[in-house]
Amino acid sequence: MKTKTLYRPIGEKELILIAESDFKKFPPRLEWQPIFYPVLNELYACEIASQWNTKDEFGNYLGFVTAFEVTEEEFLKYKIENVGGSHHNELWVPSEELETFNKAIVGEIDIIKVFIGEKFKKAMHPIPKSVIDKLRNNEN
Repeated sequence: MKTKTLYRPIGEKELILIAESDFKKFPPRLEWQPIFYPVLNELYACEIASQWNTKDEFGNYLGFVTAFEVTEEEFLKYKIENVGGSHHNELWVPSEELETFNKAIVGEIDIIKVFIGEKFKKAMHPIPKSVIDKLRNNEN
């Protein structure tokens, strides 16, 4: 089975929800979020996590970069949108199709980078042991 690696920058709240799924799926979008948009490269995901998530109170000034594999068959169903520079490419998945997209994730969603904003004080939610273990495993 062919897969495609995608990346998703997230904040603390989304991280907790992903951990609650045992790193198997992304949470449903909020009502004001019409699309789920993983990005196609790590550089762009790091830009968002470090420059946006670390300034976002809703995400507790934390930026995490996740990486995951999705089947190529599922990947090819959706449009790639360029939203700026040459590497600012996103896969636009309509919110109502996220459940199907999640089922096409192969393996686990990995945390590959962490960025901490200047206004971060402490975790707003207890960080599950599974998150700490995953961060430790990705340090090696």
